[in-house]
Amino acid sequence: MTYCVGLKLDAGIVMMSDTRTNAGLDNISRFRKMFTWDVPGDRVLVACCAGNLSITQGLLSRINQAIARSRDDDRVETILNAPTLFRSAQLFGEAMKEVQARHRETLQAQGAGADASILIAGQRKGGEMRLYLLYSAGNFIEATPDTPFLQIGEHKYGKPILDRVITPATPMERALKAVYLSMDSTLRSNLSVGMPLDLAVIPADEIRFGVQRRIEQDDEDFAAISRGWAEAIRDAFETLPSVGEA
Repeated sequence: MTYCVGLKLDAGIVMMSDTRTNAGLDNISRFRKMFTWDVPGDRVLVACCAGNLSITQGLLSRINQAIARSRDDDRVETILNAPTLFRSAQLFGEAMKEVQARHRETLQAQGAGADASILIAGQRKGGEMRLYLLYSAGNFIEATPDTPFLQIGEHKYGKPILDRVITPATPMERALKAVYLSMDSTLRSNLSVGMPLDLAVIPADEIRFGVQRRIEQDDEDFAAISRGWAEAIRDAFETLPSVGEA
C-alpha cells in the first residue's frame, strides 16, 4: 500500500508520495513512487504511482523507452513531445493498458492483484496546469475547481484535512502544511505507509520545479508540523464541551 496526493491550485501544483511497499508482514521495502520529467522552458511533468509495483514499473519503463527512442527518431510520440498535457495523460493510459493486457491474467491466476493508479500533473508552455488520476483500465479523470486535489493508495486518513483546508485559492504555504498534515495523519494510522517521503512543487506558469526534495525520518520541518498538529488537536479536544454526562 502507499499514499500519494496531488493538489492543483492557482499558485501551482503540489505532489507528495511515500516510499513504502508492503508485500506481506515480513516483506516491507522502499521504492520511489514519484517520477519527474522536464524540458526546460517547454514542459514539466510529475507522476506518482500506487498499486501493483510490477505494473507501475512496467508502465514507467514503456514511457521512458519511448523518450529514449525519440532521441533518434523524432516521429516517436512521447510525454515530452505530445501537443498537450491531455495527450501525455493518454500516453500513460495507453501504456497502462499494454501492461495490464500482458500481465493481468497471469497475476490474477496466481492470486495477486494487478490494479494500479497514477497521479499525473504538470504544465506545458502556453497551456494550463493539469492534474489527472489514471486508473488500471487506462481511463482517467482530471482535478477541477470543485475538486482541486486527488489521492491514490491509502487515502482515507489524509482526506479530512484536505477537505477542510484546500480550495483553488489556497496559498502555497498553507497548501504545503495541509499536504504535510495529510501525510502525517496517514503515517500515524497505517503502517503500510512509511517514510521517507518525496515532495515536488511546480509554481504556476513557471514551467519548472520550484521544489524537489526527499523528506527523511529526521526532517525538522516535518517533525515540527507533526508535533504542532498533535498538540493543537489535544488542546482543541480539551476545550470541547462535555457530552453525555451521567
